[in-house]
Amino acid sequence: MSSISFQISNNVGYITLNRPTVFNSFNQEMAFSLHKILDECNANDEVRAIHITGEGKAFCAGQDLQEVTDPNGPELSSIVSDHYNPIVARLRSIEKPIIAAVNGVAAGAGANIALACDICVAHEAASFIQAFSKIGLIPDSAGTYFLPRLIGMQRATALMMLGDKIAANDAVAMGMIYQAFSEAEFVEGAKKIAEKLAKMPTKGLGLTKRALNQSFNNDLNQQLALEGELQTIAGETYDYNEGVNAFLEKRKPTFKGK
Repeated sequence: MSSISFQISNNVGYITLNRPTVFNSFNQEMAFSLHKILDECNANDEVRAIHITGEGKAFCAGQDLQEVTDPNGPELSSIVSDHYNPIVARLRSIEKPIIAAVNGVAAGAGANIALACDICVAHEAASFIQAFSKIGLIPDSAGTYFLPRLIGMQRATALMMLGDKIAANDAVAMGMIYQAFSEAEFVEGAKKIAEKLAKMPTKGLGLTKRALNQSFNNDLNQQLALEGELQTIAGETYDYNEGVNAFLEKRKPTFKGK
């Protein structure tokens, strides 16, 4: 059985973490498979949005500790540098919208990978936990980068040090994630968001993502200059012309992601 299942439907690349017996925890094989699939999504023009979820009861429980404690397994340092860091780098550099559909517990690296996606939604019974402090580690997978920016330094520090479990609805209330769905709505709700994004102007969405990424390091004047530069690029796309013409002609636009 493959550790990750992948299919393309309606211009969405559907990625499912598929180690349900260990709550979709990462081992080396799964991490490298995810690298490869994300690269395929990036290169394939048919894929205009990416949807990531987990099989079974969990989204992802983080690192498979059996691998860490295996004398023949990879070192902890290489797990961070070779497994997780490249995943987060891909999630942020792929100029297509990526949605995390958190179906159950998202713990440790699993939580931080979900939060590194462009939009994170969850099943109302799902939960998020910065589990690292429980075994004497620090949050990795860009948790210390994204979580304070999402919910503020005080809350991020408390969650990371105390290791509290946060329910999906509470995660929405504190600005950690975008939306929580009921059990009846979760699968279709997340799918509708992904398919809506896949029908939108992909180049414009990608440029928006680039601007947001660079906003973390730019001052105001640098960001204003970047917006001008990227707006010029967006204005040269097929989808911009289609959007303007559709507005003037009072019809629904048909975007091609070009």
